[in-house]
Amino acid sequence: MSEKQDDLESLMSHLGEFGKYQLYQYLLLIMTGLTAGMHTLSIVPINGLPNHRCLVPWHENDTDVAWNSPTALAAIPLNPDGTYSSCLLINPTTNLTEACDEWVYDRTHFKHTRSVEWDLVCDKKWLGALSKSVFMLGVFSGSFSLGYLADKYGRKKVQCWTQTIQLIVSFGIAFINDYNMYLVASYIYGIVGSTSAYIPAFVLAMELVGPSKRTASGLIFQAFFAVGIMLVAAWAYFIPNYVTLQAVIGLHVVPTMALWWLADESPRWLWSKGRIAESVNIVAKGVKFNGGEKIDRAYYVSKGQANKATDETAPSGGFLDLFRTPRLRMRMINLSYIWFAASVAYYGLSLAGDNMPGNPFFILFVLGLVEIPCYTMVIMLLDRTGRRSLTSIMLLLGGVSCTVVALIPQDMPNAIAAVACIGKFFVSGGFAIVFNYNAELLPTAVRNVGIGFSSAWARLAAMLCPLILLLVRFYCF
Repeated sequence: MSEKQDDLESLMSHLGEFGKYQLYQYLLLIMTGLTAGMHTLSIVPINGLPNHRCLVPWHENDTDVAWNSPTALAAIPLNPDGTYSSCLLINPTTNLTEACDEWVYDRTHFKHTRSVEWDLVCDKKWLGALSKSVFMLGVFSGSFSLGYLADKYGRKKVQCWTQTIQLIVSFGIAFINDYNMYLVASYIYGIVGSTSAYIPAFVLAMELVGPSKRTASGLIFQAFFAVGIMLVAAWAYFIPNYVTLQAVIGLHVVPTMALWWLADESPRWLWSKGRIAESVNIVAKGVKFNGGEKIDRAYYVSKGQANKATDETAPSGGFLDLFRTPRLRMRMINLSYIWFAASVAYYGLSLAGDNMPGNPFFILFVLGLVEIPCYTMVIMLLDRTGRRSLTSIMLLLGGVSCTVVALIPQDMPNAIAAVACIGKFFVSGGFAIVFNYNAELLPTAVRNVGIGFSSAWARLAAMLCPLILLLVRFYCF
């Protein structure tokens, strides 16, 4: 460890592992985990697609008839698997099947969604998947670009600006009723609405916490993402209109505006950028908040300035720095692959909730809920088993569970849901560990851009998931 790094660790040691100051800052930042979970999985109820059939035009008031009315279903042909077609009807004049351009929807759960309003079904079903993928493309773009900006300009500054734009976009997108404009807004929403604000806040929180508390702190932080998923499911159950639901989700960002005034910048980042006095002042403030002994500011400022004078070349924190050394390069390749694989399973299961039999809001809630005991188990085991072995085991079991789901017959819906929840349990654990692992393996100067780059691979996987789920048209989930 360099002398400069020794001085920084000596300074940070005065804060302790997790005192009142760290708790205060942590509670301020953790709200971003909850809002990220809400925004990311809001696309499930907002764009939800219920069961549907063709409107039978020769039946009077067919729009007021139940979607599964026996009279209407008599005009609907059967698929090869014995289910009723969603896109065809039988013309009584010619007795031939033909495509339709109007539909009747099952309003039991999804009453008013974008997919229903825009009839994103049958030949247009891919447009619904595309909107989800465009959102994830925004997440992909933001994960890397804003991660770089957070390393360059500061964790707090990027996080606060992202949250501010997030508030505007997440509320405003509710009132867009043009599909093309919605795609543009979804892309921007993806940039600011998910990990782009979450990652700087997560890194900032981890850089304030002592080594012995980082495992629990990191996993609890990630658990709030799952709480956000559960909260979306609860709101969707009580709010049937997607416009109102999206506006309510957007308003959850309002409390995070307090971070502009109440949160502090990372002392580690300030020190790495040569802003020694600012770093020392924040640590001194934290020590005072914790009730500790007053630190010698002049000593640490002089030590930091002396080290800065002997090493005027500050870490660039650029993307290429992630691949400069063979060891760091191999870490990034391995971590990126793990993020990609874990994300395919995590978001594949999360976004497939409305394809599973049963109440889609309850399923989404349970898929979020299973993450809480998972994180609890990981907190208890991680420091005993080590990161690498537990990550491998969790992801292996999650992958096996996902494979088993595909093999269960469709007439066993409860078994499908149960195994899917088991898969989500293990995949969430592996995903959570690699998030912490990533932060621990990277140096301060490139920590944000490194997590952002790895996370970008996860978002690439998430972007592909809605398109992969279109395969349900050819092979049932």
